[in-house]
Amino acid sequence: MFIGEYQHALDTKNRIIIPSKFRDNLKDNFVVTKGLDNCLYAYPMEEWANLEQKLKSLPLSSKDARVFVRFIFSGAVECELDKQGRFVVPMNLIQYAGIKKDVVIIGVSTRFEIWSKEKWDEYNNSNIDFDEIADKMSQLGI
Repeated sequence: MFIGEYQHALDTKNRIIIPSKFRDNLKDNFVVTKGLDNCLYAYPMEEWANLEQKLKSLPLSSKDARVFVRFIFSGAVECELDKQGRFVVPMNLIQYAGIKKDVVIIGVSTRFEIWSKEKWDEYNNSNIDFDEIADKMSQLGI
């Protein structure tokens, strides 16, 4: 499980260090792709396989399903950590997420997200009504 919030920076070779607490869950390889809210999603290979199976089960006749599957898979790249726990972020994903230098890596249960510091701050200052969202979630049985 991935939990917590960590601040790191993109280096001059477009590498980001992954928090040491996350590395054990990643093993050798993992997948990074475009996420919602202009962040990047990162999945251990096992979780990526689970997501892939769910996406494969969506009906091809659904335009929304086709668009979403394209979005997820077209931005996906298999990554490998170096000995210092870093990985190279492809330029298309850096541009998508608006990463300039500073990043925030957050644990979100079975995946982690990589945000540009500016977008993460903007997201957190966007007047999200967590009480209202909690109420909606409780109506769903969560």
